[in-house]
Amino acid sequence: MIKQDLAELEEKSIFILREAHSRFKNVAALWSMGKDSTVMLSIARKAFMGKVPFPVIHIDNGIDFPETYQFRDELARKWGLDLIVAQSAIKPEISGFGCCGANKTEALKRVLASNGFDALIVSIRRDENGVRAKERVISPRDKNFKWKYRDQPAEVWDSYSFRQESGGHARVHPLLDFNELDIWDYIRKERIPVNPLYYSRNGKRYRSLGCTHCTSPISSEAKSVKGIISELESSRLEERSGRDQDKEREYVMQRLRSLGYM
Repeated sequence: MIKQDLAELEEKSIFILREAHSRFKNVAALWSMGKDSTVMLSIARKAFMGKVPFPVIHIDNGIDFPETYQFRDELARKWGLDLIVAQSAIKPEISGFGCCGANKTEALKRVLASNGFDALIVSIRRDENGVRAKERVISPRDKNFKWKYRDQPAEVWDSYSFRQESGGHARVHPLLDFNELDIWDYIRKERIPVNPLYYSRNGKRYRSLGCTHCTSPISSEAKSVKGIISELESSRLEERSGRDQDKEREYVMQRLRSLGYM
């Protein structure tokens, strides 16, 4: 995994966040309490004089880890976040994982509609998944949340189309160019707090975090950010190998994302 220039990545993310906040009328951000979305909020605080200026949404299926809920509540208080918790159902859906997938998308549809949000900041990265690699920095969704991945706005020389479809919203991806190692390097550099589940306990840790029903730990002795970085520099294990949903065939993930999945 190649390390990139953190200053350049941060500068680009700050530009995207500031432009999105300026160009759209009513912006919100998704926060899973994972490392990526927490880094995004940290960069937002740097971009906007120490405060996150938009609401932060947690789509909660009620079965996240206790550590995740504690981390959410403590950091929301510390950073003064305008936190919106939207409940999602647990029931059968197209991916086969009723705890997440399309059910969380339905909860997101409700919270966007009730609050009138026209742009949603999401902390995905291109290196996470082949389907996510197809995303643009600014990615319009229609009123039904559908993603037209075959007909996306061109982004040449960092020139972004800050637009939305009629009745829909725009997805904004400020961390798209980061990779996993960059995220941890940035956490180390900025001393960003992270969910304690990322650190090894009894020889196991979580490399990618979902809920208790679809996330498994990996074998690891990394008990610090430095240890995680050292581990990543030699690991060939895929980042989301502990996420059951990502073990499904890729077309399922593409279908989910085309229907609005985060």
